[in-house]
Amino acid sequence: MKLKSQPDDFQVEELTSVRPSRGPFAFYRLEKRGIGTPEAVSAILRDWNLPRNSLSYGGLKDRHAVTSQYLSIHKGPSLSHEDRSYRLQYLGQIPHPYHARDIQANRFQICLRNLSPEENKAIERRCESVGSVGVVNYFDDQRFGSIGYSGDLIGASWCKGDYERTLFLAMAEENPHDRGREREQKELMRKHWGEWIHLKQVLDRSHRRSVVTYLCDHPTDFKRAVALIRQDMRSIYLAAFQSWVWNRWLSALIDESLASDSRISIPSKCGPLSIPCVAGPSGSIPSSVRELQRMELPLPSARQKDWDPATLPSLDKILAELGMERREMRLKYPRDTFFSKGTRQAWLRPVGFQSKWENDELNNRKLAVRLAFELPKGCYATMVVRAIATDQMSVPDWDESENDSEEESPNGVSQEMSPEEVNSESEPSDHS
Repeated sequence: MKLKSQPDDFQVEELTSVRPSRGPFAFYRLEKRGIGTPEAVSAILRDWNLPRNSLSYGGLKDRHAVTSQYLSIHKGPSLSHEDRSYRLQYLGQIPHPYHARDIQANRFQICLRNLSPEENKAIERRCESVGSVGVVNYFDDQRFGSIGYSGDLIGASWCKGDYERTLFLAMAEENPHDRGREREQKELMRKHWGEWIHLKQVLDRSHRRSVVTYLCDHPTDFKRAVALIRQDMRSIYLAAFQSWVWNRWLSALIDESLASDSRISIPSKCGPLSIPCVAGPSGSIPSSVRELQRMELPLPSARQKDWDPATLPSLDKILAELGMERREMRLKYPRDTFFSKGTRQAWLRPVGFQSKWENDELNNRKLAVRLAFELPKGCYATMVVRAIATDQMSVPDWDESENDSEEESPNGVSQEMSPEEVNSESEPSDHS
């Protein structure tokens, strides 16, 4: 099975109820192909010579895809703009900046290729189960692009007050996303860590060098240096940590509630995550899985007060393995970055799920299946793809007396961007 053989194989359309009216914010639809949202945003700012804080958008859309989303620019031009990889269409004016809260859902059209005729029956069965029963609502690996080869979480070091380690992980640690020049820049940082004057001379102009410039005059003030990392990047590091803990927590609760022969494990950047097995075409599910479908878990942080005591031992064990307690999931500095507060549904069912088989024009004598569905914001289409690609939906046969319908309406947060996409942008200023 192949996903994203070409950009058209993964299409995402952001849905919103925001409509142009009047106000100081110009409202646009951004259509892009083969580039990430941060790259497109940087190009727009550069082409129109705009300050970064004038532009606001709701979510990060995949680089290897054809996507449509919305953004606003304070006092932005009342015109459209087009480049090789994106098109910006002016829609009118709105009274407030466009944010993640304005996203209603995302509509996906996905093509899975290189399927043999023998796979048709099994995949059709999984598609039917995904459409009728749903999948576990984990944050998928795109959320964790900031985690390097060490597996250390930037947010964990930050909460513990280890600012030097936090800065090193954010600025220098080797990462699977690194390519070409970015890999070389990080290698320089690791090799010459602490030699700030030398690094300022050899690093490319970048956000990374701006932080190094501050350290030339304040060589051990890592606390302030962390605060100089762009605020959107810091929010991403913290969200990745919070989401990592949430995933591990839900997986532990699944392990506690289901026998080992009633669940499987899938690999992830969070480590192995447990997935319940559910019944096949009839959509029948056991009572233990029904409980998971109804479960809502808080996004863990010290700010959260309304806990279910029955779930806390699992959470506390996960944090203890990181050398932390719940009360330490907070930031003392800087004050402009904090953990999200709210809950996330443990289960997800795609809305309007459809599948259609056809011949694969890219692979001779192979089949392709096209999927169409909608997901609430913050939910991952790749979790749906995983369920279709993995034999997790077929065994065992459950007692029909345990049938019930599942609930839906998950919520969540925007997707992750890779460190390469944020660190390699042009340097905002030097600190002298």
